[in-house]
Parts: sequence; C-alpha cells; structure tokens
Amino acid sequence: MMRGLRLDVLSVAGVILGMAAILLGSVLKGSGLSALWNVAAFVIVIVGTVAAVLVQVRLPVFVHALKIVRWIFLPPDSDGEEALSRILEWSRIARRDGLLGLEQIAEQETDEFVRKGVQLLVDGAEPETIRHTMDVELSSRESFDKRGARVYESLGTYAPTLGIIGAVMGLIAVMHNLAEPEKLGSGIATAFIATIYGIASANLLFLPIGNKLKDVIQQSTMHREMIVDGLVGIARGDNPRSIEVRLRGYLR
Repeated sequence: MMRGLRLDVLSVAGVILGMAAILLGSVLKGSGLSALWNVAAFVIVIVGTVAAVLVQVRLPVFVHALKIVRWIFLPPDSDGEEALSRILEWSRIARRDGLLGLEQIAEQETDEFVRKGVQLLVDGAEPETIRHTMDVELSSRESFDKRGARVYESLGTYAPTLGIIGAVMGLIAVMHNLAEPEKLGSGIATAFIATIYGIASANLLFLPIGNKLKDVIQQSTMHREMIVDGLVGIARGDNPRSIEVRLRGYLR
C-alpha cells in the first residue's frame, strides 16, 4: 500500500542550511573551513558517541536504525486517497463475488502487511480475529520502528557529553604542554572543536533525525490503522459507502 518514495524537500533543505550555517559561520568569523576539522576531536566525539549507543542497543535495533534513516529524505509514501480507493474496490469485489474474489488481489499484493490482511479476509476469518491479528502485527512493527528512531535520540543525548569530554582532554593536553608553546594550539583546537562537534551533531542531526523518524512512523501507523479498519468493515459486510465515510476520518 506504501508504493513509492517521495523526496522530503524540507529535510534536504534543513540539512543543507544546518551545514551552511556552521561552515559559513566559520568563514565569516575569519576561522576558515580548515579550523573545523580535527581528527582527535572527531574520534572522541563521533566515534565515542557511536560506541556509547552500541553498548546501549541490540544489534537488530541498530541495524534497523541504519535502514530507516533514509526515511528522513525518502519517507514511505502513505497515499491515503489511493489506499481508500483500493479498500472501496475490495469492498465492491467482496460484495459482488464474495470474499474469495479477493484471492487474486492477495496474491498480487507486494506489501506484506496488506497481503496478510487480505489473505485473512479470503480465509474467512471473523472481523475481530482480523482486527486482533493485524493490531498485533501493527503494534510490533511500530514498536520496532520507534526503537530504531530512539537510537538517534540516544546519539543526540550522548554527543554533547562526549563533546565536553573532548574539551577537557584538549585542555589537559594544553596543561601538559605549557612549556612547549608550539603544541598549545592543537590542544586548544581539540577543546573547542570537540565541543562544536558534540553540540552541532546533536542539535543539527541526531535529535532532528530522531524526531522526524517518530513523525514518519506515526503517520505510517495511522495509514495502516485505516487499512485494518477497512478490512474489518469488509469482513463485516459493511456497505462501501459507510466504509468510505468512516475511513475518511483518517485522511488529513
């Protein structure tokens, strides 16, 4: 039912503007772009942040988080009007040919969630059985997706703290090299750049990504709830018109 992907222009614009704000800000302040790069700060903050999250989550959740990050730019296309039209068509087929008339539709459906629901219809499952079965599937899917989104929230939580650790380590290096002025610059740079890495990555990337993913997941869940409601209506033998009136409440 989610058949395509559409580019999220706002997410693209947000990432570009966020990066531009940091890069242009550095240039306008007279620091130049090279001042923003420090290997030690990157290792401490970015690698350290990822390491902290790896300790926190299970491997399947982390892998899933990597897979769904594309939804920031290419969210699943949950076309409510198209879904409603298809549900109403299924309803008309079921009233004309019986539930077995939907067997070919179930076989051709590419969305596993929808195929499972239509197959339950074809098998003659009771409406409450369909709702219970699909709600379990929906709840499980939503929970797993949200755990993936929380990985980015965790990254956003740990990054500023690792930035502080990087700053402290940079200052420690400065204190150890007070007798060697030529080494003071790198220590001070690590201190300040680590702080930038931590705060900027959290507030321009990780936390916005987590929040955007939760919004996409919520929209996807509502879309699937509409499908479940439609399938249950078909199983009860509701009139297509009454199904349409009820399901239009999901469309926003």
